[in-house]
Amino acid sequence: MEKQKLVLIGNGMAGINCLEEILKLQPNHFDIVVFGSEPHYNYNRILLSTVLQGGTKVEDITLHNREWYENHNIQLYTGETVISVDSKTKVVMTNHNREVSYDKLIFATGSVPFVLPIPGADKEGVVNFRTIEDCHKIIEISEKYKKAAVIGGGLLGLEAARGLLNLGMKVDVIHIASNLMERQLDPTAAKMLQLELECQGMNFLLEKATEEIIGDSKVEGLRFKDGSTIEADAVIMAVGVRPNVQMAKESGIETNRAILVNDYLQTSVPDIYAVGECVEHRGMVYGLVKPLYEQGRVLARHICGQLDSKGYNGSTLSTQLKISGVDVFSVGHFTGDDTTKTITQFDQLASTYKKIVFKDDKILGAVLFGDTKAGNRILDMINKQKVITDEEKALILQPSNPFASQVALMEQTDLICNCNGVTKGTILEACQMQNITTIEEVKKCTKASSACGGCKPLVTDLLTYIQSEDFDEKVKKVTLCSCTTLTDEELVAQMQLSQLTSVAEVIKQLNWLNEDGCSTCLPAIQYYLGMIYPEYEVEQQSLFINERKNATLQSDGTYSITPQMYGGLTNAEELRKIANVVSKYQNLQVAITSEQRITLMGIQKRHLESIWSELDLPLSSTYGNTVQNIKTCIGETVCTCEKHQALELAKMLEEKTDYLVTPYRVKMGISACMHNGAGSTTKDIGVIQVDRGWEIYVGGSSGRNTRSGQLFCVAETPSEAYEMIISFIQYYRETAKYAERTWEWIDRINLLHVREVLFDEELRQQLMKQLDLDQSQHKKVLAT
Repeated sequence: MEKQKLVLIGNGMAGINCLEEILKLQPNHFDIVVFGSEPHYNYNRILLSTVLQGGTKVEDITLHNREWYENHNIQLYTGETVISVDSKTKVVMTNHNREVSYDKLIFATGSVPFVLPIPGADKEGVVNFRTIEDCHKIIEISEKYKKAAVIGGGLLGLEAARGLLNLGMKVDVIHIASNLMERQLDPTAAKMLQLELECQGMNFLLEKATEEIIGDSKVEGLRFKDGSTIEADAVIMAVGVRPNVQMAKESGIETNRAILVNDYLQTSVPDIYAVGECVEHRGMVYGLVKPLYEQGRVLARHICGQLDSKGYNGSTLSTQLKISGVDVFSVGHFTGDDTTKTITQFDQLASTYKKIVFKDDKILGAVLFGDTKAGNRILDMINKQKVITDEEKALILQPSNPFASQVALMEQTDLICNCNGVTKGTILEACQMQNITTIEEVKKCTKASSACGGCKPLVTDLLTYIQSEDFDEKVKKVTLCSCTTLTDEELVAQMQLSQLTSVAEVIKQLNWLNEDGCSTCLPAIQYYLGMIYPEYEVEQQSLFINERKNATLQSDGTYSITPQMYGGLTNAEELRKIANVVSKYQNLQVAITSEQRITLMGIQKRHLESIWSELDLPLSSTYGNTVQNIKTCIGETVCTCEKHQALELAKMLEEKTDYLVTPYRVKMGISACMHNGAGSTTKDIGVIQVDRGWEIYVGGSSGRNTRSGQLFCVAETPSEAYEMIISFIQYYRETAKYAERTWEWIDRINLLHVREVLFDEELRQQLMKQLDLDQSQHKKVLAT
């Protein structure tokens, strides 16, 4: 098969990372050509400030050297800029008069620095801070002059200012806003940062708008709009960047602030994609590494022909940085409003500040200053929309013990590197299996700390911990099965991170050892797909088609079907239909189940369609991991208690949970009185009607090893019992591992925790709403 020609415009982090993802999926599918305007191999632009500050060399921030391009047969043109694209002939043209054809084209042109349109911006001594060449210019300036002005109090400006201090210059930082880094920090954290940096020697001029750069041919100072002036020998522009889209716009590609793309990173022109800072997706332009890498993974799957993949839905923004030695972290919506609640902690002596914004007991955003070790955990909680208990809130706010290793307290499934999705366990495994001892080896093997560098201190701490006498951990990986090296948690995380939407995608992209899977992992993958994407449906071996066409295959090759009788209740019309079918197909066997249902057995496959048609009744979902038919008791002659409310409750629950997929089969029993005729205390969920209301038991088992359920609560009314049971089932669905029984799940997460969640009315309503949404998605699929 002839290879397709893939051209990448841009040799930056987003574009090359996207190429890496493409090479993983289709290593031999494309002939690849890359154009980069800078005369360098792919390097980490985020770490430019460390070069300026003298901590690293250019070689240290290079991500892909010449050998990498050669090993992957990539034709790289450095120092060459694409100036136009002819989408009709599919040809790109460069400033070196080179023309290259393409089958697929990716724009990864990034951003360009914004230059203030003020008089004097073209004078000698005015420098942007964006490239390696800019670093060299600033270093040269520092050798001649001693006083610099940095325009811009954002991250880039502060990092440049720190570098200038290291180079021996006096530095004024001019910022138009009243607070530093106003997009990443709230006023309290910004003021704390300002005080720290002032102690380091920086001088800040806030709420100042530059009107003119003073001087004849070279910089001599700045004049502000309020009439005040300062002296300066050099001016560093760090007022932000703008998406580099001019060439795309001139080539007929639709743009707004940036290049407009859909959820698969396709532009308005066929066969042309875009990724990175030059992209506008659903009104958002991202400048952080993690979103750009997430975009790259989606683009790679689509361009490689995996058209069933889920598209890009946007990203949760977080920032974890060390600014001039000061740790800061922010994520999400940390300002808060009338609908949110906020917890803050301020320790002036320790110079730490924590602010966490909650909505409905879920974290909406946070700002951490000084002590940011909880940052990764907070980000994980936001991404998973985890309900936070009071105990967890206290732990997040608890100051880190300076004598305790934070990484020692982390779970092996906790993320160390958010940009690349690397867990503590992954790094431990690499260190133990491959004898890795340095941060460079960790970076090369796992990619942790290879992007923004924010996790580098955490990786360093982990290596120090591993090499200490206190370290006694082993990689505690209980993998899903022998087909994979992933645990359940890692599997679900990777499925979400890579937006995998089919069993085949999971097996292929997550490097399954057995390409066919096995009886353990295949149903687990199907279950997790169903939980991540409620619209996901699979064909059951039982011959499940829809709620009126369903049959269970028996060992003798025949099928059985069970008409659904919610709560065990039926009527003359339903019984007449069943009787007519039994009369017509005389070899059928009829049985009454322990759940008070009528089952028809011994059905030949050739008769299924006609029997389904003649019955014309909903059929019970007796196959697979679902909520099973509820066992009720009518008392016979032993008990004369009132049964109506118990039967109605059973009917309501069955109607709500019909065909609802669960981690393991959920058996329920509802007893109308203390005689417990339905065996409710040995069910996953059991209900007993008593004088004071409805006792609800959970975590029982009536199998070979009988296990009594624990009393969960006493509901005063049937509607309260209904709410508790439905929310319990949904919370089990959302947080249990596949094939984990209710009692195993309760033992793992603790019954007190389950009570704390479900006794909160708002959280209970959210769980019920999510179950409704899952069911509606399921019914939409059945209707198609």
